[in-house]
Amino acid sequence: MTTELTEESVDASPEEGEEEKAEWSPTPIEITHPEHVEAADIHLFYEPAWKLRMTLRDDRSYLAVKVVRAAPLSSPNGYICFLDSRDEAICMVRDPNDLPDDQQKVVLEELERRYLTAIVHQVLSLRSEFGASYWEVATDRGDREFVVKDVSENAHWLSEDRVMLLDVDANRFEILSLRGLDRKSRGLIDLVL
Repeated sequence: MTTELTEESVDASPEEGEEEKAEWSPTPIEITHPEHVEAADIHLFYEPAWKLRMTLRDDRSYLAVKVVRAAPLSSPNGYICFLDSRDEAICMVRDPNDLPDDQQKVVLEELERRYLTAIVHQVLSLRSEFGASYWEVATDRGDREFVVKDVSENAHWLSEDRVMLLDVDANRFEILSLRGLDRKSRGLIDLVL
């Protein structure tokens, strides 16, 4: 049986004495992830070629998976976290070397893609406007242009002289030594940092 909805039926309020029917809404599905996962039980693969998937042996599969570092600055080579399509943690591996060799290769490729870092050698131009800074820099990967919103939150100091900038697209630009940059670059950076 189908019911045709008209403007009147949608906007109409219930007649006197008639109870208003509750709106139907789907029950949210609660997704639970396993409590403990052994590194040997993790199987990562691409299907299709651009989408990473994961199967946990004798348990479950995930159709979309992201590989991230749980402690990217303090422990970049350890504590690898696998996230589902809603960015919720599925499981974590303390040491990626615990994974089988073919799985280590997939994890390293994903991490390199996600955490691609360009080393800044020179700041060619820099301007700030409405809380965002617009950078043009020379890096080890060629000249790049990027935008950093709220530099105070997206500049991560790795030491007194070393800083990592995260742009609006989550790309990373690292200045290994502020003192090692030329005078013009330092002067421009002083305007925003």
